[in-house]
Amino acid sequence: MAVAASLIKPMSQDNTSSVANAPVSNFITNVVAADLASGKLAQRHWAGRPGPAADHASAPLDPAKIRTRFPPEPNGYLHFGHAKSILLNFGLAEQYGGRCHLRFDDTNPEKEDQEYVDSIIDAVHWLGCSWDKAGETNLYYASSYFDWMLQCAEALITAGHAYVDSQSADEMRANRGTLTQPGKNSPFRGRSVAENLDLFKRMQAGEFADGQHILRAKIDMAAPNINLRDPAIYRIRHATHHATGDQYCVYPMYTFAHPIEDALECITHSICTLEFEDQRPFYDWLLERLADAGLLQRPLPHQYEFSRLNLTYVVLSKRKLIQLVDEKHVDGWDDPRLPTLVGARRRGYSADGFRLFAERIGVSKNDSLIDYVLFEDAMREVMNESDLRRIAVLDPIKLIIDNYPAEQVEECFAPNHPLHPELGQRSVPFSRELWIEGEDFMEVPSKGFRRLFPGNKARLRYGYVVECTGCDKDENGQVIAVHCNYLPETKSGTPGADSVKVKGNLHWVSAAHAYQAEIRLFDRLFTVPAPGARRDGDAPELERNFLDDLNRHSKTVITAQLEACLKDAQAEERFQFERHGYFVVDRVDSQTGAPVFNRTVTLKDAWGKAS
Repeated sequence: MAVAASLIKPMSQDNTSSVANAPVSNFITNVVAADLASGKLAQRHWAGRPGPAADHASAPLDPAKIRTRFPPEPNGYLHFGHAKSILLNFGLAEQYGGRCHLRFDDTNPEKEDQEYVDSIIDAVHWLGCSWDKAGETNLYYASSYFDWMLQCAEALITAGHAYVDSQSADEMRANRGTLTQPGKNSPFRGRSVAENLDLFKRMQAGEFADGQHILRAKIDMAAPNINLRDPAIYRIRHATHHATGDQYCVYPMYTFAHPIEDALECITHSICTLEFEDQRPFYDWLLERLADAGLLQRPLPHQYEFSRLNLTYVVLSKRKLIQLVDEKHVDGWDDPRLPTLVGARRRGYSADGFRLFAERIGVSKNDSLIDYVLFEDAMREVMNESDLRRIAVLDPIKLIIDNYPAEQVEECFAPNHPLHPELGQRSVPFSRELWIEGEDFMEVPSKGFRRLFPGNKARLRYGYVVECTGCDKDENGQVIAVHCNYLPETKSGTPGADSVKVKGNLHWVSAAHAYQAEIRLFDRLFTVPAPGARRDGDAPELERNFLDDLNRHSKTVITAQLEACLKDAQAEERFQFERHGYFVVDRVDSQTGAPVFNRTVTLKDAWGKAS
C-alpha cells in the first residue's frame, strides 16, 4: 500500500509540496475518506488558533476538511522514521484539502532544548513540507497550552476523575500490579475533591519537593490494560523550561498532554506508531471526560496507529543514537553515516528520494524490517534523473601520452546529463598528462581485463583511443606512471572516432587542470542487518551489544583529482561522478573555492554483491 505522501510531487522552488491527482489507498486514507463521506467532520468550528471549546463554539466552520499533525518532542534530532511520519501527515493534509500542524511536544523541561526546535523546523522544511497554508501558520508549542492543561486537570479533580497521590515512586510501582495480577488502590485514592484541589494548587505554588506528590487519573486499578490503572497525569518538576522558564513547577505527563493538545488544535486524525496502541483507551477516556465537562469541542480527535520504520544496517533508537554520538563512535549528530535527517542532508540524500522511498514501503499495521537497499535504490532513481554528471579520479595515477605535444591543450566535450540533452555540453581540457584510475592499468592483465596494459588499446572517454606502451615504477616496484600513444584520427565526435574498435573505456582528467580535493567515502555504519540482535547459534542467555557490530571501516577519506569546474561547486550541490556514484558538496567543511565531497551512494548496490 502506498503512503499518502506519494502524492507529493518533487519540491517546488519555494520549498513547499504540491499534490498530484492520482488517488492513493491505504488503511489510513480509507478511514479519512469514510469520515469525510459520512459528514461527521463537516460541522467542526475553528477559531483560527488552538483553544478550548468556548473559543471555537462561535467561530466559523473549519475551512480544513481534516487536520493532522507532526508532534515531535524537541529532545533530539529527527531520524529516518520521523521522515516517514512527516511525509504521511503532511501528505494526508494535502491529499484531502486539510492542514497539517507542526507541534512541539515540549512538556519535559529536563530534556528539551531550543537547538532541537531549530533543527526540527529546518528538517521539516528540507523535506518540502510547510505548515503555512491558506493564510494559516500552524506552528504550535505544547508549552503554550500549559494553563489550559491545568484547567483540564482541575476539571478532572472536580468531577472525581483525578486525585493527588502521596505514595513514593517505589510504592506506586509495587501497587500497580502486573500483566496477570490487578493493582491495589492507593491509600490516598479516597481523598475528597476539596483536599485534592488544595494539594494540587499547592503543588503548583511550589510548596513540595519533586516526587512528594503526583496527580493521577482515577480509573480502575484492576483494568486488564495496565495503562488504565490510575495513570499519572501531573508531576512536580522544579526545572527551568526552555520556553516558559521558571513559570511552572508542575508539568503534565505526555499521555495526558498529548490528547489535549490534539483536541485544542481540532486535530481530526491523530496518527502515531504502534507502540502507542495500548495508550489509545486512555486517550479516549480522557477526551470524553473533558468534552463532557464542556472544555473540548466535539467531534473529538481519534488516534490511529501504523508500523514504525525499521531498516537494516541502522539503529533508529534514540537511546542508541545518543550513545553513538556521546561516545564519539561518529562525528556528531550530522555525521553522514547516521540515520538522522541532518546526517542524511549532509550525506546528500534528497528529500524527493525520501518521498519515493515512503511511497514504496507504504503504510500498514504490520512491523517489518525494510532492506536498506530499497532506500538506496530510491535515492539512486531520483539522483540519476536530477544530478549533473562530472568526472572524478578517486585513485589517481599519471597517464603520459608520449606522442602528444607537451604544450598543447585542446577541448573535449562531455554532456552535462545524458538523459537531458537540453542541458548541453561542457568543455573538458585534454593535455599530454592525464590522471586515470589506478585500477585501469595492469602490467600483467587478468583474464577479461579490457583497459590499459602493454600493447592494448582503450578509449579515453570523450577523447582519443590510446595504446599502452609501458609504465614507470618506483624503487619499491610500484607503478607511478603509465605511458601510451594516442591515435590522432580517433577523437570522439569526429568521423574517425569509430575507425578503431576497442573494448575498454576510461575516464580521466587533465593533470594540469585538475582540482585536487578531499573525498569522503561512506559505507554502512554496521556490518549486520540487525545490530545487536542474537545470531544463529548464540546461547539463549547471550545479550549482544549493538556496538560490537559497528563497521570500523565505514568512513574513508581520500584525496582525488577532479574535473576543474568542480572547484566552484557550492555547498549541497550534488553530482554524479561518472563510474563512481553520487556525491555532494559537504555543507559543513567546504569553503568557497575549496569544496569537500561526500559520496552519497554508489551507482549500484555494491554491498549486497560483496556480502
